[in-house]
Amino acid sequence: MTRFTISRRGFLAGASAAGLATGLAGARQHNGDEESTVTERTIDIPAHYYQHYDADFTREVPEEGFGGWHKEALSFSRDHTAVVAMHAWDAGTREEFPGWWNVVPYIPRANAICEDVFPRLLAAVRASDFPLFHVVGGGDYYKDLPGYKRAVELAGPPPPKPPRVESDPVRDGLYAFRQEHAYTGLHNADDIKRGFARLDFAPNSAPVGDEGVAENGPQLFALCQERGINHLIYAGFALNWCLLLSPGGMAEMCHQYGVMCSTIRQATTAVENGETARQELCKQIALWRVSLAFGFVFDVDDLVGALDSKA
Repeated sequence: MTRFTISRRGFLAGASAAGLATGLAGARQHNGDEESTVTERTIDIPAHYYQHYDADFTREVPEEGFGGWHKEALSFSRDHTAVVAMHAWDAGTREEFPGWWNVVPYIPRANAICEDVFPRLLAAVRASDFPLFHVVGGGDYYKDLPGYKRAVELAGPPPPKPPRVESDPVRDGLYAFRQEHAYTGLHNADDIKRGFARLDFAPNSAPVGDEGVAENGPQLFALCQERGINHLIYAGFALNWCLLLSPGGMAEMCHQYGVMCSTIRQATTAVENGETARQELCKQIALWRVSLAFGFVFDVDDLVGALDSKA
């Protein structure tokens, strides 16, 4: 299917009104008195979005007037969209690392997603026009892969680190208190350290061939530039933690590089607490946040079905 879309440069300019205007201008080519539009190959995929308006101040809770979740088939570029598998880790077993599992009890949910969702999702992406990238971290398990070496070469020397404030004994004490009493608990620390020391890709999530592998935003952006990507669809763990704020996550890619960032509802989970875990409320809030701040939310069946259709 071919139709009018915003140009790559326009999307990379960001989601602001100025960026949108730049994109629309960039999508037109002038030749004397004639104007032609740039066309791109597109694919229609049902996408969820949250209608965050209008508040109804006649209600006791004005937000209850919002339109809420909607779903509509939208056109996405076949040439400028990629899927990202982020932090899909093998965290060992509870018997091996009980302290790690004590702090990260979503590991069983993540393992189930890697076993039940990732195989058909990644197979569909690999058979499609969409590139598959991997965002990694936490160890050295990826550094011999050709896709990582390519990302390092494409990105060039790392940018200088921003300056940081100096700590002091009082603040150091506050951090120590938090580790002992809030997160992660001193009795869990050794298991977590041991777990990260042998970190690896989860089964069904490892890169194949020379698929791009990035450990930070500059490397992921370099992979995007190489393939002309301006929209990343994230799968992996955890949506409200790493996928949002870790290096190469949505906040960095969107706000620093202007990339649209979406996610797949069934291909992620979230960090939950004792009050939210039963209903996975933190995941629901994170999906809403993605819809408002970054992009769209897809169902895996819709995405896989669209990729498999070859329409």
